[in-house]
Amino acid sequence: MPKPHTFPTLYDDLKTVSISFLTKHGYLKPNQWQSGTITWSRNGNKTGSISIRVNTQPESPYLELDYKCNETPINYRVQLVSAPSNLGKGVVWYFVCPDTGKRCRKLYLADTYFYHRSAFRGCMYEKQTQSKKSRNLDKTLGVYFRSDQLFEQLYKKHFKKQYAGKPTKKYLKLTRQIEQAESIPYHEIERALIS
Repeated sequence: MPKPHTFPTLYDDLKTVSISFLTKHGYLKPNQWQSGTITWSRNGNKTGSISIRVNTQPESPYLELDYKCNETPINYRVQLVSAPSNLGKGVVWYFVCPDTGKRCRKLYLADTYFYHRSAFRGCMYEKQTQSKKSRNLDKTLGVYFRSDQLFEQLYKKHFKKQYAGKPTKKYLKLTRQIEQAESIPYHEIERALIS
């Protein structure tokens, strides 16, 4: 009898709250209270939203989440902690997962609450679900299939190609990957796709 199919929940598809999002939108400035809304969408369609309140007062900083899950109102706080930056400028913020107690920079919603990824069983990243052949194909020819995305990144509106007269690391990396994609002979791509 064949093994039944298992379709794991993918971390890539879950709703997330990240420190980088909060920083980018000014929620983690020192000694303030700020509230707002996080909205998720896919292909231009809204898939969900939550209300958040962030307290960065030094006594007890936290992120408060307020949303509905299966028509049940949910409201709880996630502790925030900060550590001095290794660059010597400012601090780096972290969440403390309410379930595992681990410090993290991203929380995932796989069930009812936003937790660290280790709190969920049976979840995987999309890369982990690919077959060995697919992963090998991605290693050898992946850059060819991602070349459109590479060009998109390279010609984004505010992409910096130079800083202080020198090419940026990101620009150099993208141009190397584009050159690598263009150097792959077409017959190798055909052969890999057929086999």
